[in-house]
Amino acid sequence: MSSFRRALRSKLSLFSSISTSISHPITTTRPLSSLLPYSQNASFCSRPRQNNKEGSTIDLNQYPSDNIRNFSIIAHVDHGKSTLADRLLELTGTIRKGHGQPQYLDKLQVERERGITVKAQTATMFHRHKFLGSDTNFLLNLIDTPGHVDFSYEVSRSLAACQGALLVVDAAQGVQAQTVANFYLAFESNLAIIPVINKIDQPTADPDRVKAQLKSMFDLDPRDALLTSAKTGHGLEQVLPAVIDRIPPPPGKSTSPFRMLLLDSYYDEYKGVICHVAIVDGALHKGDKICSAATGQSYEVSDVGIMHPELVTTGILLAGQVGYIVSGMRSTKEARVGDTLHHTRTVIHPLPGFKPAKHMVFSGLYPADGSDFEALNHAIERLTCNDASVSVTKESSTALGMGFRCGFLGLLHMDVFHQRLEQEHGAHVISTVPTVPYIFEYSNGSKLQVQNPAALPSNPKYQLVACREPTVIATIIIPSDYVGPVITLCAERRGEQLEYSFIDSQRAFMKYRMPLREIVVDFYNELKSITSGYASFDYEDSEYQASDLVKLDILLNGQPVDAMATIVHKSKALRVGRELVEKLKKFIDRQMFEIIIQAAIGSKVIARETLSAMRKNVLAKCYGGDVTRKRKLLEKQKEGKKRMKRVGSVDIPQEAFHELLKGQVLEK
Repeated sequence: MSSFRRALRSKLSLFSSISTSISHPITTTRPLSSLLPYSQNASFCSRPRQNNKEGSTIDLNQYPSDNIRNFSIIAHVDHGKSTLADRLLELTGTIRKGHGQPQYLDKLQVERERGITVKAQTATMFHRHKFLGSDTNFLLNLIDTPGHVDFSYEVSRSLAACQGALLVVDAAQGVQAQTVANFYLAFESNLAIIPVINKIDQPTADPDRVKAQLKSMFDLDPRDALLTSAKTGHGLEQVLPAVIDRIPPPPGKSTSPFRMLLLDSYYDEYKGVICHVAIVDGALHKGDKICSAATGQSYEVSDVGIMHPELVTTGILLAGQVGYIVSGMRSTKEARVGDTLHHTRTVIHPLPGFKPAKHMVFSGLYPADGSDFEALNHAIERLTCNDASVSVTKESSTALGMGFRCGFLGLLHMDVFHQRLEQEHGAHVISTVPTVPYIFEYSNGSKLQVQNPAALPSNPKYQLVACREPTVIATIIIPSDYVGPVITLCAERRGEQLEYSFIDSQRAFMKYRMPLREIVVDFYNELKSITSGYASFDYEDSEYQASDLVKLDILLNGQPVDAMATIVHKSKALRVGRELVEKLKKFIDRQMFEIIIQAAIGSKVIARETLSAMRKNVLAKCYGGDVTRKRKLLEKQKEGKKRMKRVGSVDIPQEAFHELLKGQVLEK
């Protein structure tokens, strides 16, 4: 009872203090909200509201194009790009140190699990720097890019919005294959390149050796290289001043007619399509009506702002700035990457866009359960909203039912797409063996481009004149101790050596022209294996070349299984056929009748395995009697098995099919 009286007394004293503060507003110095048990301005939502407040105070008019720097971070995989981006965001106060997750800009679950960057992410930072003798506020747009070869399309799009790049190199590993590829992407875009030697805190770091590599490979002055450690923070204070001093401002003019480059887009359930854009000329305000140069459709801008690093509404974007817009687009197919957007009723010259994504690998996707086709269709539609570089067409298979034929930029891109389907949408899929597009020419002058081997006729009407397959220019950087085994591996994969040199006394640089078919499955894994993990590999697509190709069919009791058809080089057809029928024999369940598994090229069988029938003991009920009775039962069983083999069909279990394809990918 006494505790109740104390609580009541404290409440009465609280209300008396509130009434006193209201009746004497001039004498009190404490705000009313501080006297309440809780603040009325407290945020109870999961996302803090400080971004909205901050956005209302950001005045982009204070930042003319001379005070803007757009730059990206490019590097090989795992050289510290995302960690360096974290430190720069903390240095500028964009995010609080110690708050949030490491690699803040890597948002996808697959990025965090694999430790790689898949989608390029943009963040706007504000930094005060002494420039030309006076303290000046600068607006810095940072773009964190992927490092794997499969996502070089993302890198090329990011570089289009930049005037400079930080080329990050690991102080211990040195120049790698993707470092070379990304350097030339930036060099062809005429960007100012600032070399950054990262991870100098490692015991095996050798910055002097890396400086020599940068000089010999790219002709970069070693004195311009910045020595940093994104993990410990050493040397980071010189990165942003170098960005401001060495990278030129964007060349756009605010007085010219409005032009905007569409960099990327993704779908949000609440806002619709959100487009990442770079303002080249003019200015964009909320409520403006814009038009697409590619489609001619008009839209009204309902929201415009910057990524800081979350979406922050500013109401305006000026020349040279990078931000986002929401314009009421219903599908990301309307938001064509590389498109030029401009004000309606104005005539402009469209900006040079990007090269369309070139699909290097094709694979079939089928639902593990045939009844889940509609669910898989919905999941693929939603995922392609955020990954427009995937091509999808419907197809059907006699073994797997209805499914999709998807085109990807590479094998890792395909794996990431599968993983996102399972993690983000709960889809369970079976994928066929990855294939590449071939061109077949016939005697009547017709040409057939084949992405699915099942679509190639085994016995065509016209004579086959020529076969062409895609090739790539492969760049391999390895320690000099492993040169012999790598040359042997490339020769086995039908590679043609184009260049062979030494970067320094310890590392060799090799260039090969190789068929894409030979590297798309397991070449990189085997290369890593024979070089103890020290090799780095990169490739870029090249032209088609003539080759001796054949279609390899798999037959079960004389019936072809279209989902297992594959196109191989004639010299390897016998080995691949034997491996396939041997593996298939292990995975197919025995039936009450004999199953004949064959690999054939046209009408010629090159490999065969026989799965014997399960035999029921029909003589178990005979405890004697004449032998003719037993023979009669055996003949009856024999006739039944013949009839069963004639009318019965072999059903390949989904799990066995999946295991077979997975085994073929890993072991082939």
